[in-house]
Amino acid sequence: MRINKEILERLNYNEEGLIPAIVQDISNGQVLMLAYMNKSSLQKTLQSGQTFFYSRSRKRLWRKGETSGHTQRVKEIIVDCDYDTLLVKVEQKGVACHTGNYSCFFRGLYDKSDNFSDFQKQEQDSDINILDELAGVLEERKKEYIPNSYVCSLMHSPENKMPKKIAEEAAEVIIAIKDKDKKQIIYEMADLWFHTLVALAYYDIPYQDILDELKKRRKKAISKQTGEA
Repeated sequence: MRINKEILERLNYNEEGLIPAIVQDISNGQVLMLAYMNKSSLQKTLQSGQTFFYSRSRKRLWRKGETSGHTQRVKEIIVDCDYDTLLVKVEQKGVACHTGNYSCFFRGLYDKSDNFSDFQKQEQDSDINILDELAGVLEERKKEYIPNSYVCSLMHSPENKMPKKIAEEAAEVIIAIKDKDKKQIIYEMADLWFHTLVALAYYDIPYQDILDELKKRRKKAISKQTGEA
C-alpha cells in the first residue's frame, strides 16, 4: 500500500519523539488500547503490517503480541487534524489487553446505580476466553517478579520445579482416570493445563501455536480419510 509521504513528514512528535497511537478494532469500531510510537516503530509498522510501539518504561521498540501471540494486523492508519495523534485500525488476534480483557478500556467511571447505561462497562465475562485471560496474567508474571507468587516460583525454576509439577499433575490425571471419577478428572486436568500454560508462557510460545498444530493434524487426518493425501 502506498504511503502518503507528505502527511508522514508533517507528523508532530512530542519532546520525547513520541506520538500517541489509538488502536481500534476495524471489525466493530471498539477502541482497544493506547500506546506510543516513535519514527522507528511507525516505520516498522508501515513496513511489516504489524503494530510496533515504543515502550517508555523499557526504552525499546516492541511488537504487539511478541510474547502473547495476540497480534494486530494493520488495515489503516489515520492522522488527526493537528497531526499529533494516530488512529490505527487493526484486525485483532486474541485480546488486546494484558489483563485478558479484549480491550484495555473496560473500567467505567460512572457508578452502576446511575442511569448512564450507554457509558457503563458491558459485562464480557461470558465472551472472554479464559485461556487468553490466563495468558495475559502469565505474561505479566514473567515480566515482573512478585514475591510469594506461585507462578513466579515456577518460572524461576524452569529446569526443575516446572517440569516436576507438570509430571505430578499428569500423574494425578492418570489416577483420576483409573478411578473413573469424572469430577476429579476435570479438576486434575485443569491443574495440568494450567501448569502447561505456565511452561508455554516461559518459553514465549502462544497457546494458539498448539491449537494451530492440532488443526494441522486434523486436516491431515481428514485428507487421509477422503483420499486427498
